[in-house]
Amino acid sequence: MTATQAHHHRATLKQQNKPFKSRHSTKSSLKDAAKGRVARQSPKVASTNTNAAQLRSNRRNAAKLVQTKKRQSLVGAIRLFSGVEGTPRIVAVVPLCPDVTARQAVQALAKSLDADADDCPEEGSWKLKAERFKTSLQFVLLPYRRLYDALDACKAADYTLFVLSPTTEVEPWGDLLLRTLQAQGLPEVVSVVAGPIVQKERTGILKSLLSFVQYFVPSQTRVFALDAPSDATNAIRTLCEGRPSDVRWREGRPWVLADSVAMVDGMLSVTGVVRGAGLNANRLVHIPGQGDFQIAKIVSAPLPRRGMDVESTLLAERVPDEADSLVSTNEPDTMANEQTWPTEEEMADAPAASGDVMPDAPSGTTPRRVKRVPKGTSEYQAAWILDDDDEEEDGDGEDGDGDEELGEDEEMEDMPIADVEPEEEDESQRGVHFEDLPMEEEKEQLDTWRSRSKAEEEDIQFPDEIDTPQDIPARTRFQRFRGLRSFRTSPWDAYENLPVDYARIFQFEDFKRTERTILRKAEEEEDAGVVAEGTRVTVFIEGAPEMEWDGKRPFVIFGLFRHEHKMSVLNFTVQRNTEYSEPVRSKDSLILAVGPRRFAVNPIFSQHSARAVNKVYKFERFLKHGVTSVATVFAPVVFGTQPCLMLKETADLEEPRLVAMGTFLNPDPTRIIAKRIVLTGHPYKVHKKTATIRYMFFNPEDVMYYKPIQLHTKYGRVGHIKESLGTHGYFKAHFDNPINQMDTVCMSLYKRVFPKWATLWKPGATNGDETMMEE
Repeated sequence: MTATQAHHHRATLKQQNKPFKSRHSTKSSLKDAAKGRVARQSPKVASTNTNAAQLRSNRRNAAKLVQTKKRQSLVGAIRLFSGVEGTPRIVAVVPLCPDVTARQAVQALAKSLDADADDCPEEGSWKLKAERFKTSLQFVLLPYRRLYDALDACKAADYTLFVLSPTTEVEPWGDLLLRTLQAQGLPEVVSVVAGPIVQKERTGILKSLLSFVQYFVPSQTRVFALDAPSDATNAIRTLCEGRPSDVRWREGRPWVLADSVAMVDGMLSVTGVVRGAGLNANRLVHIPGQGDFQIAKIVSAPLPRRGMDVESTLLAERVPDEADSLVSTNEPDTMANEQTWPTEEEMADAPAASGDVMPDAPSGTTPRRVKRVPKGTSEYQAAWILDDDDEEEDGDGEDGDGDEELGEDEEMEDMPIADVEPEEEDESQRGVHFEDLPMEEEKEQLDTWRSRSKAEEEDIQFPDEIDTPQDIPARTRFQRFRGLRSFRTSPWDAYENLPVDYARIFQFEDFKRTERTILRKAEEEEDAGVVAEGTRVTVFIEGAPEMEWDGKRPFVIFGLFRHEHKMSVLNFTVQRNTEYSEPVRSKDSLILAVGPRRFAVNPIFSQHSARAVNKVYKFERFLKHGVTSVATVFAPVVFGTQPCLMLKETADLEEPRLVAMGTFLNPDPTRIIAKRIVLTGHPYKVHKKTATIRYMFFNPEDVMYYKPIQLHTKYGRVGHIKESLGTHGYFKAHFDNPINQMDTVCMSLYKRVFPKWATLWKPGATNGDETMMEE
């Protein structure tokens, strides 16, 4: 190699740097990489320049379409109320303070229109023609502390007018009403202040009241002071020109707010304006507090025009072949079950079926004797008839009537008569008087009542844990419970050992599909053969009880969809009210308000989980705070998104306690609600993965009976019973990992629980019963 040659490395040892990614490439590098190739554009795709040119026009057209659609919906929503003779807007006037009245607020609003309101009642319905705004209003005036009337009025109202006081705060009853209406679903809300306000304090009072109302109705932006003419005019303008907001659960459901109610030819006639949707004579209607009934016919009831009555016409009549039936349950065929013939031993041991033999009276009851009396004789008349024993004691027996007695013997019958001593008879006829309980029994009942709150705390700290009884074998005490390897995936037959109530209810093959079909058909029926919304009609209802309506309470009838009268197992997702502090146990007696109906129920609660592959859900003994649970009852089917709320009755009928609120989930009879109990044991001796367990069972027969069921510990160990030790219920268990001496060994057992039957709730009646759970 010469000195003039330059030194260089081989090409194979040259460093090759990582090239930049394409998104960081420059235009020149991309042009070099393309090497003159040009991407061919598809003829189906418009050029970029054309899209850019049309971008502004497209936005303009889209905005115009949205504007037109919004205008059409607004015009369609208020077209029903246009004109002084049109359908009146229903305004529920609800006072929230004791020192203000609904009449006071309505008179202030009427004064702003220069209308005479002297005939406005303290409570009831009153109509106002607002010629200035070319519409009319129908006020439903409610008195203070009338909860259920306020709920029914707001169900049928277009607006809710809350009347506040400038000097008095809202009491707990007003707070309860607001929370209940919020859970039920509120229409458009307008808040006003009735009464004079001091000028210096006006701004602070209105700001404070607005903050209070916004807590329950966040959409509120203003509170109107009716002592100021401008505010009163703005309030009445809001009612007359605004668009009522839709309450979702009322969509597609008709209702009629009654102007008059009367009994005509044994049928209940209700006159009013059809609202919400078209009223079909073939569908059932619900009267709150009374039940579901059939419509006989619908007749028009137009108002007089120019002082002359307008003749009514028949608009619709029930068609028997197409009308919904009042049958709500199936009639189970008990003979379809498995039948067994009694054995000879059972027939021999059975008591004789002779009419001459009368069984002895149970101990502790009044003994009875048989007296022979003529047929049709009452028990009171039989007490005055002397039998043979009484005649012999009196010594007045005669033989002259012997032939007549033999002839009349065929018409005689035996009647058991209680043998009551004279002293006992006098004592039984006395009235029942009150007696104080002994102090020991009174203290025991008080401790039982206080233990409810302790039981809830223990259920949170030690969920489902119970002690195995020592005097009863565990296999006998828990014979209805079973073990599951996996609560989420282990199979459980939903039709196994069902009570007879499940033979009376209905089940949907596909509820969502049925719901879509029924709602679609209801919209199709609205176009043909149905009384249109806004028509003033008289509805004749068959089978309704005779009632006297004084016009002071709101009377509303609600239309039902097809099949909404059928009974099934309904599930509701509920959340407990944060203001309710008392424990709520499963099967406690509550009032369930769902849609237009109210029921007396004893719901059972379960976990709300979507992960259950086998449709098995854990039973909850208590309704807990901050957790969404599912309440299950037997009740009529409902369609649509229906809100629900649960109330607890108190001594004051008009002030119940709001326990929970939620929504309707589905009707599902195959939902398995499994009650869990946990038997616990203590590790007596531990050697690595093997331990001797005690206090879970107390005899070896129970150990062998529950041997196949898997064990688990609170520290996450899993094991099985290996063998029984001794005669006191000790056993040896083997686990997957070494067990700690301080651990607790558990065995979970499960039993299916079933819901209770719901009944129609009526104010003031004894509804439901307090059913305590059994462990």
